[in-house]
Amino acid sequence: MDVVLWLALLALCSAYLQGAICKLIDFNAAIGEMQHFGLSPAHLFAAGVIAFELVCALAVLTGHFRWIGAFALALFTFAANFLANAWWHEAAGPGRDMMMNGFFEHLGLAGAFVYVGWLDLRGTRHGH
Repeated sequence: MDVVLWLALLALCSAYLQGAICKLIDFNAAIGEMQHFGLSPAHLFAAGVIAFELVCALAVLTGHFRWIGAFALALFTFAANFLANAWWHEAAGPGRDMMMNGFFEHLGLAGAFVYVGWLDLRGTRHGH
């Protein structure tokens, strides 16, 4: 695979790798994050998110079932975005503006994963 393409995929997956590693390092904080979003049982959600982020990111990076990993991360990002970046519930001001920006950045991220999955399904793979 072209090094530039692989680095682009690494950049695309970086938030999920970083998130999973941080949750592994401080599992209590991961549990707290799940509780913050009302997910219960929090410890199972935390463990599931860690496994999900790692497995899907590795699928994208290795090319093994890349399309599944990419589509799964797209769906996860899209759904979690409505939970974590619900800017329409915030009062007008800088905090709302930042949350709105994050919401649309995550929509773009989900779109990028759909594109990666689509290319993989169509057989437009570099280095395979």
